[in-house]
Amino acid sequence: MSDGNGDREAHPLGAHAVAGGVLFGVWSAAAEAVWVSVFDEDGQEEAGRFRLTRGEGDVHSGFVAGLEPGARYGLRADGENDPDRGLWFDPAKLLMDPYAVAIDRPYVYDSRLGNPREDGFDTAPLMPKAVVSQKLEPLPARPALWRPGGFVYELSVRSFTKLHPEVEPEKRGTIGALGHPAVLEHLKKLGVDAVELMPVTAWMDERHLPPLGLTNAWGYNPVSFMALDPRLAPGGLAELRETVAALHEAGIGVVLDLVFNHTAESDRYGPTLSLRGLDNGAYYRHAADGGLANDTGTGNTIDCAQPAVQRLVLDSLRHFVRHAGVDGFRFDLAPVLGRTGRGFEADRGLIGAMATDPLLADRVLIAEPWDIGPGGYQLGQFPPPFLEWNDRFRDDIRRFWRGDTGTVGALATRLAGSSDVFPNGTTRSVNFVAAHDGMTLRDMVSYGRKHNLANGEDNRDGHDENLSWNNGDEGDSGDAAVRAARGRDMRALLATLFSSRGAVMLTAGDEFGRTQLGNNNAYAQDNEITWLDWEGRDRELEAFVGGLAALRRQYPVLTDTRLLADGDVAWLRPDGRSMEVADWEASDSRALAMVLAGEGTLAVLVNGGADELVFMLPGESWELKAASATARPLDGGPIAVAGRSVTILGRSGA
Repeated sequence: MSDGNGDREAHPLGAHAVAGGVLFGVWSAAAEAVWVSVFDEDGQEEAGRFRLTRGEGDVHSGFVAGLEPGARYGLRADGENDPDRGLWFDPAKLLMDPYAVAIDRPYVYDSRLGNPREDGFDTAPLMPKAVVSQKLEPLPARPALWRPGGFVYELSVRSFTKLHPEVEPEKRGTIGALGHPAVLEHLKKLGVDAVELMPVTAWMDERHLPPLGLTNAWGYNPVSFMALDPRLAPGGLAELRETVAALHEAGIGVVLDLVFNHTAESDRYGPTLSLRGLDNGAYYRHAADGGLANDTGTGNTIDCAQPAVQRLVLDSLRHFVRHAGVDGFRFDLAPVLGRTGRGFEADRGLIGAMATDPLLADRVLIAEPWDIGPGGYQLGQFPPPFLEWNDRFRDDIRRFWRGDTGTVGALATRLAGSSDVFPNGTTRSVNFVAAHDGMTLRDMVSYGRKHNLANGEDNRDGHDENLSWNNGDEGDSGDAAVRAARGRDMRALLATLFSSRGAVMLTAGDEFGRTQLGNNNAYAQDNEITWLDWEGRDRELEAFVGGLAALRRQYPVLTDTRLLADGDVAWLRPDGRSMEVADWEASDSRALAMVLAGEGTLAVLVNGGADELVFMLPGESWELKAASATARPLDGGPIAVAGRSVTILGRSGA
């Protein structure tokens, strides 16, 4: 076996099996030397270490003869070691190839991964190895499976099926479980348009978790951007590909939640796993004093202004489109993607490249439009076709149903598509009232404060203000009246969400009343706190959500993403008169009717007060389509709507 460096031309990054061996390519501008270490099945490096040759564009490349798909390898890099200047080279650190598409086992945190260069400790025994993969043929090009104004269902692969009684025990908690007939049937009954999978690429626990006996349950701490985590995808990329195909067959799209804002290498005391050891100064943003920038709250921030980083991110996205057929992506802490030395720039660089890339142009692109860095709140600033998580929708809807005064105007703005955020005629809002990060829907109406003691940080972690309420009794309650009030409030929140313009998002389990016992930061709870209880679910609430989703499909006026204009909507008081300035501004205003005209006329009646209200509607022949609580037709056409509820009516024959 020989490296044969001298007689091979430049080639793509990563490991590529070709006739007679494997081509390797690694980018690093600062490294003085880069090697490929090849390991046998027992993890021994006796198979060889091969130095790569620097070529055009700072790509270190080489050909290793005799290797075949299935070979295990890692990288090593050498150069100056001066962490104060952002230089972390240490050939004793085995590094993961940023372009690896498969690894042989999960990452496990070990403090020795971050030891200084001087000790010479070889980290190879602690590190997973990249696996040279058999090339999968690209899938035929096909449009993304998505509808404007669609219903996105956010889920954690592991927690979603870990306790599912109909899924085979060996498949529970894996990507493959999502293709099980019982899971597909649940998604179809709910009317889901696309599942949004929380991170499925390989991650490592944060270093403070092992001493607490905890593990990362969400995956928002990546090492690899293309390689799937073996715990979620024991069948590798083929498992994801087959699952996407099964979901597509059921009419359901797939969106991957990807993390390109930081890595598990953390701050200067974190482990050296991949990018840090290859070219720390290029891959990560640095502050003026030379230290790592921390716009993410995790200790480091990917420098997405760097061409090599942009190439890595774009290649990762193309990889999942070409080889797994996914329909789109959601980007965690997305302002990092547009950060430059001049601040946030959404019209150029990486964000601009994503929006104009031919392979990505018709994919669903969803931004979480905030991080904790300077100018980090960028809601409404991402270019089309990006959709954006709308936290103003979340907060204003919660405030209204919590009973805050002066919120009826904000409620109408959110229902109509958030024109104050997206003023250019079309809403790009992803509306939600609860997500993976924060309280569940049920906990929002059951706990007035967070309960995060299980996280081992004395309840200091997680947001303190949740805009939540407890209906008079903190936590789980045996009182029938309290339980009924919570069920009523959950239905009102859900009906408001599904009556809004823009895409709507629901987190898995909220449709049947999941609880995290008040924990609003359950990222470290890989246990029954986050695993969905399929046996104990509220099937009536679940059916209510399915009915709301069906209503959205039946009435295009709900899924139309045009901002409402004159003629599209009438905003009415309960007595049937038009809402006037005084009504919008009144601090005690708690009710309105939104009458939508178009292909199928709908009336959404909102009663946020405690007592029943009678609503007068124009015309005749209104039929009850959905109600979060009791709604009674009265003689002569009025509708009596229960307190703290939403009623939706449609015209006969619509």
